Amino acid sequence: QLAAEFPSEDILLMTASPVIKAVINFKQVSKTLEEFDVEEQPSSLLEKRYPNIRVIQSGVKQLKSDEHKIYTEDGKEYIYEKLCLCAGAKPKLIVEGNPYVLGIRDTDSAQAFQKNLAQAERVVVVGNGGIALELVYEIQGCEVIWAIKDKAIGNTFFDAGAAEFLLPKLTAESRETPIECKRTKYTVEGSEEKGRPVGVSDKLGSALGPDWHEGLHLKGTKEFSHKVHIEILCEVKKIHLQQEFIQLQQTSLTFPKGEKNVEADEVLWPVYVELTNGKIYGCNFIVSATGVVPNVEPFLNGNNFAVGEDGGLMVDKHMQTSLPDVYAAGDICTAAWEPSPVWHQMRLWTQARQMGWYAAKCMAADALGESIDMDFSFELFAHITKFFNYKVVVLGKYNAQGLGLDHELMLRCTKGHEYVKVVMQNGRMMGAVLIGETDLEETFENLILNQMDLSAYGEDLLNPDIDIEDYFD
Repeated sequence: QLAAEFPSEDILLMTASPVIKAVINFKQVSKTLEEFDVEEQPSSLLEKRYPNIRVIQSGVKQLKSDEHKIYTEDGKEYIYEKLCLCAGAKPKLIVEGNPYVLGIRDTDSAQAFQKNLAQAERVVVVGNGGIALELVYEIQGCEVIWAIKDKAIGNTFFDAGAAEFLLPKLTAESRETPIECKRTKYTVEGSEEKGRPVGVSDKLGSALGPDWHEGLHLKGTKEFSHKVHIEILCEVKKIHLQQEFIQLQQTSLTFPKGEKNVEADEVLWPVYVELTNGKIYGCNFIVSATGVVPNVEPFLNGNNFAVGEDGGLMVDKHMQTSLPDVYAAGDICTAAWEPSPVWHQMRLWTQARQMGWYAAKCMAADALGESIDMDFSFELFAHITKFFNYKVVVLGKYNAQGLGLDHELMLRCTKGHEYVKVVMQNGRMMGAVLIGETDLEETFENLILNQMDLSAYGEDLLNPDIDIEDYFD
């Protein structure tokens, strides 16, 4: 984007890696939803396409922002007029420096992991976001112990209902015929507890009330042919190498076959995981898919950056950090502007691409002394992805993030076919989760964006016999 805005200026791209990640197959699905693939390409391709771009392959050693200088690992220095930091994030490892713990932070590392899997008989997966979800689904012919700190899988993207909808996919041998399930409204777990301190619920997503599974007739989450066992509400307490474990004289467990039979494991494993629920499992290795931390280290020293609670460089609505002429975009930054009521930051490829594009527009506007409006992509949180081979679209405050207890959920679910959830507040749609080929994304995107009062429609909003797209066309 910068090369296009400033065709006669030198644009330097500094990267520690020999390849660059390029967006390909870009498709604008709707106003705010976009789909694309990310491909690694040799950096020479970029230089061919834009003659004013020069790729410098070296890590950054230091930033001296008061001198407008960058020092690279290979001993060189570069002067900049404007700088944008896009160094991403790194996996948040459960423990550093353990050869049996593999960090996974994106689909590339997930593929690398597949190779390690070839010899493994059992792995422990820790984490409950999109990466962990995909990984567990993809792993075949290997026992998986999946440790999650929540009650249900996929908590970053879903609630317990969506998790239950997806779970049979982990075991699916035969295709089931879809059964229509009744549409219902749900109370929110904890809404009885009036005495909660204010602000506690703001940070949390929405948890479905105790009645959510009635009428869904879904199988329990315990036993699958796929060889996945989920340990809920726990985290890793300690990791023991084989020798340490033998000295502990503790018992580790075999792969659970049912509820009751918990047997001691006779096999000696290279590494053991002790969970906070007291159970110990041996395995070939541990996958840490527990999210990411902004990669700010090389830039902080000697520079007075304002840093967000999540460790990212704080940026204003023009993607500017607290230092003059220094911008940041993607996973490394923390959006510190007052967000739209239905947008929030999430460290995803879609947002990284949007922020990068918008940061370039802002740098250009600033250099030319022009004013610029906030990009439309920050109006509504919108993300499209695939889990367990289902198309998944999440819009707005899809997990009722920050809405407190003052909201209700409406749900439509056809087992094995689709799952539709909307988050309503004062008769207005605030968010939605769509799993399967629902074709509702554009309609719901518009309803969230225009904040139309939908109270009159009640539960007919999700009535499968009413063609809602035509209705709100």
